[in-house]
Amino acid sequence: MLAKLTPPQGVEILSYKRNRGIAILRLDEKTFLVRERGYEKAEFRIAEEDLPKLLRSLMKREFPRSRKLRIYRLSGPDDLDQPRKKL
Repeated sequence: MLAKLTPPQGVEILSYKRNRGIAILRLDEKTFLVRERGYEKAEFRIAEEDLPKLLRSLMKREFPRSRKLRIYRLSGPDDLDQPRKKL
């Protein structure tokens, strides 16, 4: 899914309750911006080849026992701050 995105687009992965999440934005052809929001708040600029290893560690930390996740497609960086309804 991430390979098909054009540069300002991205994906946001949220827990079922929408209180924790990971946002991934494509900055250019080889660089991604990964923003973690949940147990820890962090932001990473990372190359495409390093993305799977980082996502694995973030998913274990943010969604340790989650079986249901919500995935939203983002059209740009301004969609990151859009409030999501919490359950």
